[in-house]
Amino acid sequence: MKIYPIECGNFKLDGGAMFGVVPKTIWNKTNPANENNLIDIAARCMLIQDGNRLILIDTGMGNKQSEKFFGYYSLWGSYSLDKSLAKYGFHRDDVTDVFMTHLHFDHCGGSVHWNADKTGYEVAFKNAKFWTNDNHWEWATKPNAREKASFLSENILPMQESGQLNFIKRPEGDFGFSEELNFGVFYVDGHTEKMMIPHIQYKDKTIAFCADLIPTAGHLPLPYVMGYDTRPLLTMPEKAKFLHAAVENNYYLWLEHDAHNEIITVESTEKGIRLKEVFHCEDILT
Repeated sequence: MKIYPIECGNFKLDGGAMFGVVPKTIWNKTNPANENNLIDIAARCMLIQDGNRLILIDTGMGNKQSEKFFGYYSLWGSYSLDKSLAKYGFHRDDVTDVFMTHLHFDHCGGSVHWNADKTGYEVAFKNAKFWTNDNHWEWATKPNAREKASFLSENILPMQESGQLNFIKRPEGDFGFSEELNFGVFYVDGHTEKMMIPHIQYKDKTIAFCADLIPTAGHLPLPYVMGYDTRPLLTMPEKAKFLHAAVENNYYLWLEHDAHNEIITVESTEKGIRLKEVFHCEDILT
């Protein structure tokens, strides 16, 4: 098995929205904001080469939305999904599986693109199976008023229309092993219904892809919960359970949204579970 970081593009989000009730005087120390209160955000996806399979976890925003849409997110940097795949000698047609932690636009937008020749939306990975779970699919395709702006039909429905959509078999509890993709999945409901946190056994390490459970290293304290979470009071015990497992089992935490800290480990302190070490992806993956 080999794992590669796939940087799908950087953007900015409002720091207050990213930290909920936490005052700016506190979160600005770890995630400094610009003059417009915006903080740096990454879309650091993961590519797993396992035998004949090439599994991509999340796909970033994509590039099909309007200039006005992207203007809200202050895109910066030169990363893109295609450039990152090419860096390691791959093309999107090589991808066999696309696993989506959840279907918010900044996690699945790159799964679908606009085909100018056919003048329509189509899946961006023509040879891949697309994986979500049935509960989350139902939640995303019949969105509540709060999440409606995050669940965009053009990002979601083409996967079903293509016939390439698949559902992970979900266990009764909150953690199970995905026989379909050969890694563990931790299910959480605080951010959105049945978001999936993959756990990959890589050499002698367990790498947990944190998605929006822990967006950045600055979000480690339990009350540091995003304003985007639909059930913030549920996020806190889910984070606690996950972080205690991370300490006990020495997980390496892959931070999808932290533009400056790629992989971290954590430890127990008098103040709770906090940052231990920071690693670049190549330090862990080579």
